[in-house]
Amino acid sequence: MEQTSMISITVDGERKEVESTVTGTELFSENKDIIAVRLNGELRDLYTPLKDGDVVEGIALSSDDGLAIMRHSATHVMAQAVQEVRPDVKFGVGPVIENGFYYDFDVKDPFTPDDIKEIEKRMQRIIKSGQSFRRRIVTESEARAEEADQPYKLELIDAAEKTIDDKDATKVAENELTFYDNVDRDGNVVWKDLCRGPHVPNTRFIKAFKLQRSASAYWRGDEKNPMLQRIYGTAWASKDDLKAYTTRMEEAAKRDHRKLGQEMDLFSFPDEIGPGLAVFHPKGAAVINAMKEYSRKRHLRGGYSFVQTPHITKGHLYEVSGHLSWYKDGMYPPMRVDEERDAEGNVTKEGFDYYLKPMNCPMHNLIFASRQRSYRELPLRLFEFGTVYRYEKSGVVHGLTRVRGLTQDDSHIYCTREQMRGEIRNVLNFVLSVLKDFGLNDFYLELSTKDEHKFVGSDEIWEEATQTLADVAKESGLELVDDPGGAAFYGPKISVQARDAIGRTWQVSTIQLDFNLPERFQLEYVAADGSRQRPVMIHRALFGSIERFFAILLENYAGAFPAWLAPVQVLGVPVTDNAAEHLKGVIDKLTYNFVRCELDDSDDRFGKKIRNASKSKAPFILIAGEEDTANNAVSFRFRDGSQKNGVPVDEAVEQIKAAIASHMQVNTADDFEAAIKAPAYE
Repeated sequence: MEQTSMISITVDGERKEVESTVTGTELFSENKDIIAVRLNGELRDLYTPLKDGDVVEGIALSSDDGLAIMRHSATHVMAQAVQEVRPDVKFGVGPVIENGFYYDFDVKDPFTPDDIKEIEKRMQRIIKSGQSFRRRIVTESEARAEEADQPYKLELIDAAEKTIDDKDATKVAENELTFYDNVDRDGNVVWKDLCRGPHVPNTRFIKAFKLQRSASAYWRGDEKNPMLQRIYGTAWASKDDLKAYTTRMEEAAKRDHRKLGQEMDLFSFPDEIGPGLAVFHPKGAAVINAMKEYSRKRHLRGGYSFVQTPHITKGHLYEVSGHLSWYKDGMYPPMRVDEERDAEGNVTKEGFDYYLKPMNCPMHNLIFASRQRSYRELPLRLFEFGTVYRYEKSGVVHGLTRVRGLTQDDSHIYCTREQMRGEIRNVLNFVLSVLKDFGLNDFYLELSTKDEHKFVGSDEIWEEATQTLADVAKESGLELVDDPGGAAFYGPKISVQARDAIGRTWQVSTIQLDFNLPERFQLEYVAADGSRQRPVMIHRALFGSIERFFAILLENYAGAFPAWLAPVQVLGVPVTDNAAEHLKGVIDKLTYNFVRCELDDSDDRFGKKIRNASKSKAPFILIAGEEDTANNAVSFRFRDGSQKNGVPVDEAVEQIKAAIASHMQVNTADDFEAAIKAPAYE
């Protein structure tokens, strides 16, 4: 009998001697939650052969990697089910996305809700059948033969690409093409897909899934390509996890800022203006103005100087900065102006290409360079509410969170090399403090480092800038997550990630450290020894953009803003027509004191007015009947339905002003009592 040879491997950090024929399937046979392995740093199927010296780590289904593998396996099951329903389907790609997956299909007719139900039913049947996923390496010619009737797969092969669990879903493993076969219990291949993998051992490991919706999508995200049908789904390690996610999504749908924006009459996107270009209605503008007013106060106290720059500029400015080289596709097309011609049409004076500005930093650099600067002026902190324009593709535009016209609360700080670390520390503390003022309190940081294919400047200054940001981020005590290759071309950045009331993460503020633009713009200051030195530049957007931050706050509070931010802070509801004049007088007093008020003087019955008032999300509903009118008083009703009755008018006005000034959230009568006793928020 031939003796099996032994190999030495490391399993979850422990060195082991095992038979050379062993795979992850045997290594983790007692742990049914392990569905794949990380082999020498790469995710691989559980049954992958091992060799001497390998480092193996088990991947649990409930881990982030495990969920991604399961979700990608679910895309194959979904595609198999779709082909059963639509036999003539042409397959695109099926990547994993945050919390789920999708697959793109070319079909004659769009999917209907009934189609989605049928596909989901067939997926359940496939999963229960326990089909295994088997990896198979093929040559390019073999792949072409197998995908002869699948034009999109052939295109991927032409580009030496295939699906992988990343955003564009079109990358390929080096030097090989692989298929994954779905094999039934009798050993028959019942379906297959060109794919890198890895996958779960069999379909039964897809524990809990749900198809969510279908949508149209251009092949590979390019508007020049055919329009395909995309089906989205989600999958989780347990039914409880799926139920919790579904509940979160239902809550998120209720909080959708686009829905609330319409219901609360805050903003709209008129077709006459164009996609991604919002107009804010009076109530929405009231919130924007409250945000800006508070931000202005904080920046003035923080030593910032306010500037203002135009919306368009000659293109040469963005040639100097480098944006035309790196970001031209994200800019609006140029406008050729200032050209002059004679009567015969000959050009007598050359014109210029003007661009809508996509960012403010080059113009702020011109302000710095407008005169000689001394080291005594540094750090110089310039601040602007600057509107910029970016040509987002129509498929990417999404409510206020992805727009084509946005107003940045943009700051550029110029300092010496010696001031750099302390200034970044101050900026980060300032940013976190202001975000907390708006009710966000749960943060972590993300460090975006150099993209090796898109950067300017030397490796040395990138290393110094990156290390400086990393040191300050670690000093903050917040969790720090790496974002390799996520930096802008001119420098690394820290992003502040904030979790909202239902646990979703939003990127808000960014802080970028830049040695390169001062060099490109030849910025200088006169140092203490009389020499001319190059300043360091810190880019900082606190809200990110006014529009996006507005959407984040709207969803975080589900429209029920704190009183200081609420679009309507006081809503007056008279019980009788006789009380309406009395309540109007109270509203006038509050309006004179800059409280945002409305009076419901409609012909509706009082009961309907109260129901409408409750839906309005106003923090203070003032009610007045005959008794209140006779006593020169009002009664309060709060968001939870609790009340405070018979408050003298002058006292009520002062209490409302005090509650607003406290910046506290007021939903109940008890909240109100606490707010009016609290000091004004500074």
